[in-house]
Amino acid sequence: MTADSYEIDQKDKTDLTDQKTILVGVTDIFFYTKVRDALMSKGYQIERARTQQDIVEKASARIPSAFILNMNDDRLDAFQGLETLKADARLKTIPILAFVNHEEVDTFNRARALGVTKIVSRNEFSARIRELVEELVS
Repeated sequence: MTADSYEIDQKDKTDLTDQKTILVGVTDIFFYTKVRDALMSKGYQIERARTQQDIVEKASARIPSAFILNMNDDRLDAFQGLETLKADARLKTIPILAFVNHEEVDTFNRARALGVTKIVSRNEFSARIRELVEELVS
């Protein structure tokens, strides 16, 4: 093995995005089940993050192809989760799909400012989970 191929092998192991894993930052079992059911049928692996620590640990262990985040989750500080992901050089390029109550304009704007790839209303998210994720990871 040459030095060049060793370097490529090491890079592949540390920078590899798991193309079929979606990290879901949702504590509400209803939304988690909805996401799981919509995406597992398409071959995606779903990792659930219920705490800030889960976000860091699960995203670092297996770099997901996308992150879904409920911006209205009272038990999971979505803004802190976004800041955590965007602060890590290996994780900051993960596309993020966020959803929020449609009347919360400030939350929409703040999420965009923090680097969310796409943010939609809760209703749109519920109706189009699979399509939204496919747009994000393609």
